[in-house]
Amino acid sequence: MHIVMPIFQDANGLAIKFFIQKDIAQEIQAELCEVVASLGGRVEAKVPRQGYVLVQPGTAEEERLRLCWMAQDRPQRHFVPYTYVEACKIAGMQLKQIFVENGLPVKMHIHPSIANINARTTLSQRIMHSGGDPTSSPQSAKIILADPNTEVFQHLVKTYQGIPDKHVESYLWVKKCVEKGSLVYTPLIYKNPGGRRPGEERTPFTEDDEQRLCEWIAAKIPYKQTGGRTGNRLYQQLCEMIADPEYAWVSRHTWQSWRERYKKNAVRLDTMIAQIVDQKKPVPGEQGQYGYVRQDEENNKRPRKKRTKPAEQNLHKQEMIIGGINGNGAEVPVIVFNASPVESGPSTSRVFVRNSPAEEELEDGEDSEEWAVRIGNEPPPKWGKRPASEESEARNPRKRMKSDDSDSIQGTLLDPGVHLIDRTLQEIATQYRFTLEEVKEFYDQCGEMERTKNRFQKMRQILSSIGES
Repeated sequence: MHIVMPIFQDANGLAIKFFIQKDIAQEIQAELCEVVASLGGRVEAKVPRQGYVLVQPGTAEEERLRLCWMAQDRPQRHFVPYTYVEACKIAGMQLKQIFVENGLPVKMHIHPSIANINARTTLSQRIMHSGGDPTSSPQSAKIILADPNTEVFQHLVKTYQGIPDKHVESYLWVKKCVEKGSLVYTPLIYKNPGGRRPGEERTPFTEDDEQRLCEWIAAKIPYKQTGGRTGNRLYQQLCEMIADPEYAWVSRHTWQSWRERYKKNAVRLDTMIAQIVDQKKPVPGEQGQYGYVRQDEENNKRPRKKRTKPAEQNLHKQEMIIGGINGNGAEVPVIVFNASPVESGPSTSRVFVRNSPAEEELEDGEDSEEWAVRIGNEPPPKWGKRPASEESEARNPRKRMKSDDSDSIQGTLLDPGVHLIDRTLQEIATQYRFTLEEVKEFYDQCGEMERTKNRFQKMRQILSSIGES
């Protein structure tokens, strides 16, 4: 028959000795004496060499007792709160003083991430019942207890993991240690920062891998000038095809590896892709990475009329008028001469003003209406008058622009030689007031025109709502 030993008796059957702080209330002291005696222990009038000193935490008398009687040469003398007796009675066993090193309590700090007041109180009592000191600061504490379900826990681990003899533990760690009856720290596991492990071989790229990669790119983006060959989405889509038996070869590398393989060998692989495109000759409009394939096309820009400044327009008219010199038009006659038409470039006509009266005389037959001149402030001849349409255009050059020009978007002229996709991206950038580079960058990543438009439309709505608020 197994005999149950009293809780407060050692292996030899001797009573464990207790000393009670003198300024604790008399009724509490009387109750403690009764419980200790019922559990096989004995209350002493003096501090025992081996045993327990029951104190009231946070009082001056407790601090005095610790200063006077706590010493490393007395490792068997333990200071515990007077609630230790009741805790042992509830647990049905004597709680071991596991949070003690070299005869001194292990300093602990309960982090504010453990926000529940009741949880903090229970945790603090459990630590003190097992010999620890939960009142230390984060700097002086050897163990910091925090809530592992918060972001600050990982921050604490990274902050203190390089400091020797400093540990960050979960609040559940205390209970585990009490149940095991020993102080066991959570071991550190060194995480692989990346790269191959020692002795692990990297899967090399073969010629077959490159050939298949080129065939994939040729099918999706046959023409490099359309862009997108170095984007992430192209290679992510490739690895998404791994479920297809025909694409089982994709599993040999990650999508990042496929992308880097093309990026580092773009010149050589582009040549291979061009050869594949020449052989297969994809149909214009065929489905590809961006919904259709953008093929090579000549950059045939629509010719535009060269707009000249008003001064240049007057210079390139059929006749040019030289008025009076120094504003004295009444004394010096006006000379008119024909200038040959010039199709492009600045005029090379040279203007000379005759200086002597003899040079101003006309030859025979030169007084016809064709050679009529304006003298002084007289009205100009018929040939010197502009048509009404030219005068209105000269006054309002902006009227020459077509208001319903399909190549104009909100006042921004679009180059008719630009590809349809680039024009669409420019329309999105203009419509929602973003830079063309931002729109192109997002489009190259996602590869979907409708998604790009919805993205910048939503961003503009958000920015507008922020401005209104």
